[in-house]
Amino acid sequence: MNGATLRAAEQLRTTVSTLVFTPDRLAVVKGGPAVRRAYFDRALGRLIPARATLPAEYGAALGQRNAALRRMSLGLSTAEALEPWTEKVAELAAALVAARRETLELLSPAFADRAGELGLPECALVYAAEAPSVEALVARQGRDVERGFTSLGPHLDEIGIVAGDRDLRTFGSQGEQRLAVLSLLLAEADVIVERGGPPPLLLLDDVLSELDPGRRRILAARIGAAGQTLVTSTSAAALPVEPAQLLEVATGMVTVR
Repeated sequence: MNGATLRAAEQLRTTVSTLVFTPDRLAVVKGGPAVRRAYFDRALGRLIPARATLPAEYGAALGQRNAALRRMSLGLSTAEALEPWTEKVAELAAALVAARRETLELLSPAFADRAGELGLPECALVYAAEAPSVEALVARQGRDVERGFTSLGPHLDEIGIVAGDRDLRTFGSQGEQRLAVLSLLLAEADVIVERGGPPPLLLLDDVLSELDPGRRRILAARIGAAGQTLVTSTSAAALPVEPAQLLEVATGMVTVR
């Protein structure tokens, strides 16, 4: 970066945020809870860098507790050996739930605004989770030993993406789900800049194919006011504005137009 070799790829992630839209990103809305947790935990890392390692730290402690539960089920360990991991999981769960809430509070206003601009009103992010206490984890300990995994905690939480009273995962059309994902990405870009970071690089793959001309113009105005954006399309005619640079890819060749 700037002529200097980086010690690790993580340095690049913390310096330059890259936000990507691809058709398969609809899984953020239409997929299972694990996809949404992973998406918002990555957003957590970009928006609150000081707590970027929380999801990994919680996952590591959870893995240790689950391993201890399995050892207990085989008679190879005791409840006393499990106790420190129960305390650690409860501590990190509380921190992770709080960080997720803060992340959603940062994103929610911009998400509602961007979705409204694109014709998807009353959008909101819903996270009603509570972190489990040590006492709650201990109360489930017998069941958890039988099953070999921890049955409470933020690794099981759901984050809802709604429009009014409709959960878009179940009651949203594919077009609405697409708009919601795009609005999330634009909202995160806004928040990164508001918090003093450099404008993120936006990579938008086939984002125009299901947008009508009006929404294409709205999107163009929004990304035109941000940092650098790369948009792919099967036709230059689909672009609502004249691009700063147009690259045509054909038969393995890239031509500047």
